[in-house]
Parts: sequence; structure tokens; C-alpha cells
Amino acid sequence: MNISKVSRAQAGIFSEQQIRLVYEQESAKDFIEEPYSLAAFKNQIVKKGSQFPKETREVLVDSLMRQYAEIEHSESTRRNIKSLVQPNSFTVTTGHQLSLLTGPLYFILKIIQVIKLSEVLKKNYPDNHFVPIYWMASEDHDYEEIQSLNLFRNNLTFDYNQRGPVGRFLLNEFDLFKTQVLDFFGEEKREQVSELLDKYEGKNLTSATRGLVNELFGTYGLVIIDGDDRALKTIFSGTMKQELETKFSEHAVKITNDQLSAEGYKLQVNARPINLFYLKDGLRERIVPMENGYSVDGVGNFSKDELLKELFETPERFSPNVILRPVYQEQILPNLAYVGGAGEISYWYQLKGVFDVLGVQYPLIQVRNSVMKIDKSVQGKMDGINLGILDVFKNVDVLKKAYVKEHSANDLDFTALDEQSRKLKEMLVSYTSTFNNLEQYTSVEIKRLDKQMEGIKGKLVKVSKGKHEKAMKSIDFVKDRLFPGGGLQERNVNFLSFAADGDVQNVLNELYNAIDPFEKDLIVIQDIIN
Repeated sequence: MNISKVSRAQAGIFSEQQIRLVYEQESAKDFIEEPYSLAAFKNQIVKKGSQFPKETREVLVDSLMRQYAEIEHSESTRRNIKSLVQPNSFTVTTGHQLSLLTGPLYFILKIIQVIKLSEVLKKNYPDNHFVPIYWMASEDHDYEEIQSLNLFRNNLTFDYNQRGPVGRFLLNEFDLFKTQVLDFFGEEKREQVSELLDKYEGKNLTSATRGLVNELFGTYGLVIIDGDDRALKTIFSGTMKQELETKFSEHAVKITNDQLSAEGYKLQVNARPINLFYLKDGLRERIVPMENGYSVDGVGNFSKDELLKELFETPERFSPNVILRPVYQEQILPNLAYVGGAGEISYWYQLKGVFDVLGVQYPLIQVRNSVMKIDKSVQGKMDGINLGILDVFKNVDVLKKAYVKEHSANDLDFTALDEQSRKLKEMLVSYTSTFNNLEQYTSVEIKRLDKQMEGIKGKLVKVSKGKHEKAMKSIDFVKDRLFPGGGLQERNVNFLSFAADGDVQNVLNELYNAIDPFEKDLIVIQDIIN
């Protein structure tokens, strides 16, 4: 395995805002606590430690032990959970939807990054303890986004046929989906995959996801948290009450949004008058303010006193949306940093004012590592046509034309032809310049001549391409594998697609060795062909 780096700007596949979020945090000090760096954790430890109460730590540990009671977990995970009651123990967090069998590769990348980050922090701040956290987005209700995955270029879908918070979905007929996955692996290659799928079960999707991710990363001490928890919601109930009574978050976000827009940032989310949902099995609906109370679609109307009473008695029925979920996270975790995708970090930029209103410490934030995996099949094609790392980011047509020109230098050298064409056009202009009213006619004819010449050259290139059909197919193969559907590989391909031999652990080890929690460039992993 060979690991190299490519600047995100040089790659040409990341948006201007994504590049700005990764490389230019120093210019965004009005929207964050402090630019993300190893040194910045020193201040963050002091600030978070002085703010986070012992009582919250105790509730957190009790809740996590209860959540983990249903599955076997490693001693390192158990130690990490119990450590959180100590004032010198902190978390570093990532979060993601409950995607089918982890969904795209970047699900895995985010989790490995917080694991590696916790290890780096322990080496540099040995007096403290650091716990990697995966926050399950169990209360999300966008089930369409989590019901499919791309495995070996095949789109597998599981229709949950349910509504409401996805974490509560029952896994009816889930064994059929598991069988579909196993069918991609021969009998002699499916042992590790089969063991992994055996852990992907439980009373609902939350349980299944916890079991799966725990099987993948439990030995690293990863702690998985489900925010759909009564005790944890009780801690957050004061903020939810403030939101219902004052609608504070919409105002705070609007001020920040105006500032971000003025500085050229594209806004990721918009706040609502109330940024809370009402939650029940099969239902997660917005709480809408009315003149004399609140309304919830599918439930009915509430007076202010009625809804506040319900919040006090059953806080688990209330769920923060994207505006308040980060604050919820930071109120129940002794958290120092959040690692997310560029879209996530974009909306974290919008939320500093919400944290300030509540007096909650804002974490360090960082765009996750971006990784491209070049396996042996792709590397072989690249070697066969002499494609380098930077070449693969070029447009496919540019690559093909460049290859054809390089390998057809004699019959496709248009230098002499272009020179004769230039002389001919100069002669035409010279001859017609002595006649009145022929300038426009001559200009039109010269453009027509240029078009004809380009057509002839294009035809020659096309014919020449046919002579290099194998190379053209190799270019298509490389581009399709590294940029499926024209997008980033990590946003499309499931990690098991790199384990055709069934060695899941080897794939995880490769990714673990490549991830660097302070790397900003695109990381490229290349298989070595002997």
C-alpha cells in the first residue's frame, strides 16, 4: 500500500466553499471558537472542563451503560464509558445517519478519524483521557437517504416501509437483504462478512447499527451514543423550553447567516420559528407556533401550558432539528471537537450565535479526511496507459485526446497544417483588402474555413481513437471506478466493495493507517502490484 496526498484545490473536484472550510479557518474566526489545530485543544480542554458539570457526566455514563446493556462490547469501550465520569475525560465526536450497512465509504472514514484523533490527543495531553464518539442520527426521518447502498457497482435497497424516527424502524424481513449481500462473496470468502452481518440485528435500526459499528470499531474503544434517550433529553429540556417560549435560535441564526452571506459563504440550512420536532413511533413532525399555542401535524393543537407540561413529563417526545442538534450534543457530552463532512461543517458555521445565547462552549470543528482508494484492478489499468495520480482528476475527454495525441504523434501533428492555414487566411485578407465592402464577407468565410479545418482534425482524432480502443476503455474503467456517476468514490461506494476477497479487517486496517486527523489534503491509497 502506498499513501500520497493531493491538494483539494489541485484535484479540481471540491467546491470553492469546501476548500475554504478546510484550508481557511483562520479567516472565519467570527463563526467558530478557534481554528482547528493540535495546539487549540489546550484551551478547549480548559474551557470545556470548567463548564461541564459532574451531574451531567453521571447521567451520561448511566445512559451509555444502559444503551450498551443489550450488546457485547469490548473492555476498552467499557473503560472509555466509565472514564467519562472523571473531570479530565473528554470526547471527540462525529455523527452520521443510520445508513444501510454503513452506506458510502465516508461513514467509515469519519469514525476512524475521531478514533485516530483521540489517540493523537492522548499522546500530546497525557494528563487527560479522550473518548471517540459516534453519534447515531437515530431521530432523523429522511428514510429515503438511508435505504440503499452501492456494493460492487450494484445498488441494493431495503424498503423499511415505515415512517417517523428511523432509529425506531423495525427490521422486518431483514435477513433477505443480508442474503443479497452475502451472495456477492463466494463460500470461501464470506466468513468475516457473515460474522459482521450477524451483528447487524436487533429490535430496531438503532440496535442493528450499534451492533454493526461496535463490531467494526469496538476494539478501538469507540463509544456509540443514541440521543433518543429520556435521561439525556431531560438534561436538554431547559434549552427546549427556552426555544418554545422565546424562539431564540431563529434570531441567532439569522444574524449569523447575514454575516456569512456578506462574506460569500453559501448557507447550508435555514432556521424555523421553532427548531424542534414532536416525536412518537411513526411520527416526527415540526412544532409550529400559533397565536395561542402550537400545532403539530397529525397530532393536534397545544396550548403553551399543555406543551410545556408535556415537555416536563415526557422530554423524549421532543427532538431537535439540525439547528439545535449540535447544541444538544454539546450539552450532554464533554466534547472538544466535531468532525464532519463539508456540508455539516458549513451549517456548524451558522450556529455559533446559538451557542453564545445559551452560554454553551462551541467545539473545535473540522472537515473530515477525504480518501480515494485505488485498488489493484484500477492501478493495473493506470500502469498500462501510464496514468499518474494527478491525471485521474482530469476530464475523461481531455485524457483521451492527450493519450491519442501522444501515441499518434506523427499522423496527428497539426503544426504544419495550422501554419499553412494561417498563411492562407493572411493571403485571403491581403487579396480582398483592396476591394471595398469585402471585409465582412472575408471574415465570415475565414470562420467557415476554420470550422471546416477543426472538423477535419476532429475526424482524424476520432479515427485515431479507434486505433487505441483498449486504452480508451482503460481510461473509462479508471474514471468509472474512482468517480462513479461522476462523483467522489467515497460518497458512493460501500467499504465492502474493497473487500472482494472477504478480508474486511484488511480494508479497515488500510483506512486506519491512511487517516490523519490533522491532514487537509485528499489522501490517496494505492495498492502495490508485485
